[in-house]
Amino acid sequence: MDVEDEESMSSSSADVKENRNLDNVSPRDSGAPAPIEGTQLSNGGGGGGGRKRPLEEGSNGHSKYRLKKRRKMPGPVLPKNALMQLNEIKPGLQYTLLSQTGPVHAPRFVMSVEVNGQVFEGSGPTKKKAKLHAAEKALRSFVQFPNASEAHLAMGRTLSVNTDFTSDQADFPDTLFNGFETPDKVEPPFYVGSNGDDSFSSSGDLSLSASPVPTSLAQPPLPVPPPFPPPSGKNPVMILNELRPGLKYDFLSESGESHAKSFVMSVVVDGQFFEGSGRNKKLAKARAAQSALATLFNLHLDQTPSRQPVLSEGLQLHLPQVLADAVSRLVLGKFSDLTDNFSSPHARRKVLAGVVMTTGTDVKDAKVISVSTGTKCINGEYMSDRGLALNDCHAEIISRRSLLRFLYTQLELYLTSKDDQKRSIFQKSERGGFRLKDTVQFHLYISTSPCGDARIFSPHEPVLEGTEPADRHPNRKARGQLRTKIESGEGTIPVRSSASVQTWDGVLQGERLLTMSCSDKIARWNVVGIQGSLLSIFVEPIYFSSIILGSLYHGDHLSRAMYQRISNIEDLPPLYTLNKPLLSGNNAEARQPGKAPNFSVNWTVGDSTIEVINATTGKDELGRASRLCKHALYCRWMRVHGKVPPHSQRSRITKPTTYHESKLAAREYQAAKARLFTAFIKAGLGAWVEKPTEQDQFSLVP
Repeated sequence: MDVEDEESMSSSSADVKENRNLDNVSPRDSGAPAPIEGTQLSNGGGGGGGRKRPLEEGSNGHSKYRLKKRRKMPGPVLPKNALMQLNEIKPGLQYTLLSQTGPVHAPRFVMSVEVNGQVFEGSGPTKKKAKLHAAEKALRSFVQFPNASEAHLAMGRTLSVNTDFTSDQADFPDTLFNGFETPDKVEPPFYVGSNGDDSFSSSGDLSLSASPVPTSLAQPPLPVPPPFPPPSGKNPVMILNELRPGLKYDFLSESGESHAKSFVMSVVVDGQFFEGSGRNKKLAKARAAQSALATLFNLHLDQTPSRQPVLSEGLQLHLPQVLADAVSRLVLGKFSDLTDNFSSPHARRKVLAGVVMTTGTDVKDAKVISVSTGTKCINGEYMSDRGLALNDCHAEIISRRSLLRFLYTQLELYLTSKDDQKRSIFQKSERGGFRLKDTVQFHLYISTSPCGDARIFSPHEPVLEGTEPADRHPNRKARGQLRTKIESGEGTIPVRSSASVQTWDGVLQGERLLTMSCSDKIARWNVVGIQGSLLSIFVEPIYFSSIILGSLYHGDHLSRAMYQRISNIEDLPPLYTLNKPLLSGNNAEARQPGKAPNFSVNWTVGDSTIEVINATTGKDELGRASRLCKHALYCRWMRVHGKVPPHSQRSRITKPTTYHESKLAAREYQAAKARLFTAFIKAGLGAWVEKPTEQDQFSLVP
């Protein structure tokens, strides 16, 4: 429509447009006489004598481009806060800033207000919250006056019972303030007694409302944040902002390859520092907000059952989400440092794994023990009969072997001198040998679900939770099945129905070398321990306290693969148990597309640089043995054996001959392993496939 068309519009249409926005007339035109009803107004160009009709902002003089008014969506009326309610009773009150203390990132304000000659003070991290607290105190004073019913009427409440407002003990405790009071901080619901035998019970309600009160007295409660992703579209940042307005998020760091960036954001809430990491800043902010909501308000937004952490049955010292974020961030940060911010050619990887140690309840004291990458196994023709080649270079397997080096170092530290005993993670056990100190825990991080049973599911297909208890999946009979890795490839296949024995000459002749999947090996560690057979001669079984995945986390499938499928295990030796660690997902890891590299990287705390191993040969590019190979670890064991007196050994072995015989000396360990293999067979999940025995028939004597 051009200008001439606008001028030829009917007078009735012009009247409608004129009346639509008379409030927008500029001050200089406000004194002009009102137009006569029915007079045509010109929008420009022509010689019309009338004044121009004011245009709506952004319309550019063209009615076609008028901005549409946004229609308000209907919703529940939110309760009035203390400031609003006090203003209705006593309009025009003045609030005064008394003081401001604290650092710049966490200030503390004190505001005051005078009501009926009495001064009320309130404090908070912002002036608004300090005013709110001052108003709350002022409102509380009304309850003690005889005219408190008038205060209720002024606030839109009616009382259907006879209440004595002069009583020191009101008949309606705190009902007046349920809508705007901040709930007391609840204790984390995931902590159990130090003996590890207590059952878990939630210590707080997820609701923000106070204790139940009579219906006639209670005001509508604050809306409870819905599950994540909430239907209203509210994310953790929005919900936290409603509970604590005016928060500022800080960008801490950026790391990762160009196609798989990781950002870290932080926020300070009520004087506490929270961090979150993610593939972008928005996701990192959401993770930081989610951590704050879980810690301060016990709000867990993602209620999808398969995404929930599976709690440990042992001593749980940390909130699952806080621990998961911290562990994944530490491992990724250490890998970044080791690869010059991922610029090294050896930063290329499909799977990243690491072990983190905590020595108390504060995750800030956590320490990275090992970092590794890799997704492939040795080619059969490169097997070593002297223990010089690594058979399995999958990242989580390498991280556990790196952890063994750390355990040997700590045991040698204890055996050096009395002063060093305090610095060691080990202590003498009253049952003989050594054991970990009570607060020491190890946490395994894997950037994706371990290969094998834990990864056999469809991550993007919805699960019909609770509708049908029976598993109707066509592949349900393969759930929990033992699986083996494919030589010189990725992925796993189920074991044969009948027990198969691998032979040295058969593999060299061309038969594929089979290696058990990572899911199966971790399940094995949850029974026999991560210390292995050799170290179990000196130390009591050690188990992972948590297993944290960076992607493809599914609580049901992971818990089945880690321990539930062998819940029928029986007659384990003393101190050995079916370990049920905390299982949690971080989901901050981006999918790593492309072909997997043929090398594996490993690092243990104390190493100056990473070691790069050719996964096909099990040695480095120059053909040298790895510091993680059987031969190297057996050397460490022999050194410790020479320092530990016979009465301090859990299993007596006087004169070790071969690697194989030394392992068999750990009788309790071997008994636990036998019970594990029996449990798999009884559950119909297949027989464990072991390597040719010739691999272990070596000694250190030249």
